[in-house]
Amino acid sequence: MTKDNLAERDVTQKLLDRVCGLDNQDGNARLKAILRDLLDNLCYVMDKHDVTEDELWAATGYLAEAGPELGLIVPGLGLEHYMDALMDENDRRAGVGETGTPRTIEGPLFVEGAPLSDYEATMSDEEEDGERLIIHGTVRDLDGNPVPGALMDMWHANLSGFYSHFDPTNSQVPFNNRRKIRTDENGRYRAITIMPSGYSVPPEGPTDKLLKLLGRHGSRPAHVHYFVRADGFRHLTTQINIADDPLVHDDFAYATRDELIPDLNRSDDGAEIQFDIELAPSSIGQDYQMSHRKRLQG
Repeated sequence: MTKDNLAERDVTQKLLDRVCGLDNQDGNARLKAILRDLLDNLCYVMDKHDVTEDELWAATGYLAEAGPELGLIVPGLGLEHYMDALMDENDRRAGVGETGTPRTIEGPLFVEGAPLSDYEATMSDEEEDGERLIIHGTVRDLDGNPVPGALMDMWHANLSGFYSHFDPTNSQVPFNNRRKIRTDENGRYRAITIMPSGYSVPPEGPTDKLLKLLGRHGSRPAHVHYFVRADGFRHLTTQINIADDPLVHDDFAYATRDELIPDLNRSDDGAEIQFDIELAPSSIGQDYQMSHRKRLQG
């Protein structure tokens, strides 16, 4: 016999209506509706699993501790990937066909203000004994026409798996392995850098503790992030994975997409990746532009 769930009873439903302000006309109607459904499901889960008072306050304490790492916890729980999937689904529901290069998660480590270069940039400001890597390609529209003047932010970790501005060793100069590149008249770009390393969440931090309780690791494969912006086009947030990284299909943040694993060509002079980008016009479906999340200003 299925247990009668307290969350479904009229007394609880009326309580949640009052909690979320559904008995007044003030406040934000969208927030009220979303919070109402969220609390409804949370109360149902609490009864279904017989959540104890100790467990409720342990979870509350965890959230208080986790504050600085929420940018890691959200992708680690698949929510940032699901947001991408939801935008893809919105395109499908709207009957939108081709949308160009796939989007994937931003992650928490972008910094605004990287140095700007036209066509070509050297991303690494420090001498490291890493493998030289050249990434190049062309930005085009869906008809194959080049997009001159597109602005591209690129950023990645160093050999130790740390990002400048977030490096606990404080050993990197500002904007190391971060550049903004403007494509040339033929839509081309070229980045000269070093082969990045993957990274792991801070050991014994809130994210690490949660993932271990789920029987999971907190590591990402080596990758390079992109923002791509141009007038008349949707903003593109994406990243490429380094093809031979052993974690390429075992990313704790679920950012891997097969179309975003370009061929890696190695030679005595280093490695080379060609990554061409297709931008979708802002006129199709929803005009997705850069989100307004809080980001570090360099």
